[in-house]
Amino acid sequence: QVQLVESGGGLVQPGGSLRLSCAVSGSSDSINAMAWHRQAPGKQREWVAIVTKLGTTNYAGSVKGRFTISRDNAKNTMHLQMNSLKPEDTAVYYCQAVRGLTAFWGQGTQVTVSS
Repeated sequence: QVQLVESGGGLVQPGGSLRLSCAVSGSSDSINAMAWHRQAPGKQREWVAIVTKLGTTNYAGSVKGRFTISRDNAKNTMHLQMNSLKPEDTAVYYCQAVRGLTAFWGQGTQVTVSS
């Protein structure tokens, strides 16, 4: 099993920044891709960004240029640097790890962007 724990969420004003972290424990060997997803109230969960084991990244159009995903395989951590935050970025953010055909999820961390 793989355990994921997110941290770093909180309340921030529009235009501000937050850095989310995802700590990975358990059978973390052979994890391929890791990703961030988010779910706003009343909406479906949506993919935000992904990073492969080799460091290749990709982003949803709504966050491209504002968010940066990174991964430290040696420390078993993943981060999401979020800049120029907007009210529409308000959501619960979830960390995901994919190993083979199995996806593991964290419990989520709340991000609220409001003045």
